[in-house]
Amino acid sequence: MTELLAPGATLERLFTGAVWAEGPVWIPQERVVRWSDIPNDRILAFDATTGTTRVHREHVEYTNGRTLDREGRVVQCSQGRRSVEREIDGEPVTIVDRWEGGRFNSPNDVVVASDGTIWFTDPPYGILESGREGHPGEQEYGGCYVFRLDERTGEVRPVVTELERPNGIAFSPDESVLYVSDTSETTPAIHAYDVDVARGEVSGGRVFATVEPPASDGFRVDVEGRVWTSSGDSVQVLAPDGALLLRVPVPEVVANVCFGGEDGHDLYVTATTSLYRIRTATTAAPRPAPPA
Repeated sequence: MTELLAPGATLERLFTGAVWAEGPVWIPQERVVRWSDIPNDRILAFDATTGTTRVHREHVEYTNGRTLDREGRVVQCSQGRRSVEREIDGEPVTIVDRWEGGRFNSPNDVVVASDGTIWFTDPPYGILESGREGHPGEQEYGGCYVFRLDERTGEVRPVVTELERPNGIAFSPDESVLYVSDTSETTPAIHAYDVDVARGEVSGGRVFATVEPPASDGFRVDVEGRVWTSSGDSVQVLAPDGALLLRVPVPEVVANVCFGGEDGHDLYVTATTSLYRIRTATTAAPRPAPPA
């Protein structure tokens, strides 16, 4: 399935010097890819116009996954603050940091649905004893869930509760399926759920795919519903039925990906110490229009 890549496409390294690169998002108005170097507690930005990388912010409390909301603002996960936050005028503002009185573990990845609701995963990586990606701490609600926040009502509630280490998250193009990766050491896999976005309900949980070598950490879905996922040695492309279509070797362990570029055909890859780019023949799935 080399037709998924542009003719002659090759993987190029754009930057190196991180410890664990994660959480990329393309910001079209700036023509910039923003991502995290989590252990170094900083956010980096690659300028596609100049081909240069700069430090966007330091001492950021171990940010991880990020996305854009319906207004094009960055929404990101803070493992150090144990919260989901939005950047407003260059400053992070906490959106939500607890459920039923208990703080989250360490929000990891996030997606915003067409109705503006915010869906995010909450594994414990930021509160582990090592302190490598956050601050050692205790679990305060007794699990690792996927949550949905409706900012209009202030309601936050779990939608997926059975996974050990929920991590990457994305919707299918029509938002009928929610994909969530479980980076458990024992049973790593991408799970799929039937979803009613408007009601905030999921059902029919099943294993969508098992990535070898593991793990599927972060991923994006393209316009045809294919899942472009990280793995231990590559970016892998999975069909809507979970079949492996393409493997793009990467010389470092891959953490996450995002589509971007002037026409949306560039795939940006965060992998351990580096940011990479490869030209594709597809683009990210557009979000459905908000409900009437």
